[in-house]
Amino acid sequence: MIVIGQHSHEAAATLHDAVESSGIRRVDVVAWRDLDDPEAGGSELHAHEVLTRWAAAGVDVNLFTSRVDGAARVVDRGGYRSHRRAGRYAVFPVTALDALTGKLGQGDGIVEIWNGMPFFSPLWARKPRIVFLHHVHGEMWHMVLPERLAKLGSAIEQLIAPPLYRRGRIVTLSESSKREIVERLGFRPARVTVSSPGIDPRFSPRGAKQKDPLVVAVGRLVPVKRFDWFIDAMAKVRADHPAMRAVVVGEGYERPALEARIRALGAEEWLTLPGRLPDSELVGLYRRAWLLVGTSSHEGWGMTITEAAACGTPAVATRIAGHEDAVVDGVSGLLVDTVDDVVTAVGAILSDDDERARLSKGALEISGRYRWDETALAAYRALADQARARAPRWD
Repeated sequence: MIVIGQHSHEAAATLHDAVESSGIRRVDVVAWRDLDDPEAGGSELHAHEVLTRWAAAGVDVNLFTSRVDGAARVVDRGGYRSHRRAGRYAVFPVTALDALTGKLGQGDGIVEIWNGMPFFSPLWARKPRIVFLHHVHGEMWHMVLPERLAKLGSAIEQLIAPPLYRRGRIVTLSESSKREIVERLGFRPARVTVSSPGIDPRFSPRGAKQKDPLVVAVGRLVPVKRFDWFIDAMAKVRADHPAMRAVVVGEGYERPALEARIRALGAEEWLTLPGRLPDSELVGLYRRAWLLVGTSSHEGWGMTITEAAACGTPAVATRIAGHEDAVVDGVSGLLVDTVDDVVTAVGAILSDDDERARLSKGALEISGRYRWDETALAAYRALADQARARAPRWD
């Protein structure tokens, strides 16, 4: 049995003490998207969980993001305030202009969330600063943008931005993402802090698994998630497991293409795309599922993997940075390289009750390591370290 409450309370108390002693009482955060954005994902959830805990520890937190259509421009959420100041792409130059004209940056520290396109905060931030960088986007640019824009985005990420950021502090989610940031962007390892995402206590095992095999995948319906792999693999698995059902939870602009693929395979009756689900329904789905499958080409972590693990559901996931930490290969799930590997691994686990039970037990044990209070503490300590490094020395 894993008891997490005591460790969580200790981390929360330590965070409060760190805030009291650091002098960083107000923090401005700049990010591309708000948690209410229709395309919000793991990056926005991570920011929300961290900022909520910073606010509870006594930090005045203001988040500056792009607008959400039809929603209020300013929202109080979980103790911090979200300011939606500009359009989807205008938010980048507007944020820099606001900082240069004194409308932003009044806090004791600044956090930039670098999600593909950077805000270039080293050029305008004059306060202690850290950057949340979950993973290198790399080939993702060519998956979602026309070729010219993809080349520009890749050049900014790989060549233009890194030299500006190398004297600062990067906070990422996993050791495998850290290796990628060091190797591909040229950051020194000492400049990159790992702060793994936590798991909300509501993700927990309860009740029985579904009688017939149930396989789930969760994420935004966008190219990087490669749900086409999932659909194709499940169609092949079902040939040997005709009672199996599969669900893809999430929403995004790839829905029409994925629906067409499902129709072409004649899979409408057993493979469904219900859209985004309320938290209570998602937890229930994780608990009933036999297996979660993650087919992404890039991830900073894979929060759906560890959420499902906390409900006693192991994973089959692609062997990429992020997944290599979220899944302990052979213990909480299996890592794979190709779509054919997905078919083989899923089929093997569905066919072997003992192996599935062993991986389920491992998933529960591994998921007990991750707590949001500790995530928030590690990120705050990185910011406090930056503040101390900038402080004048009189010795």
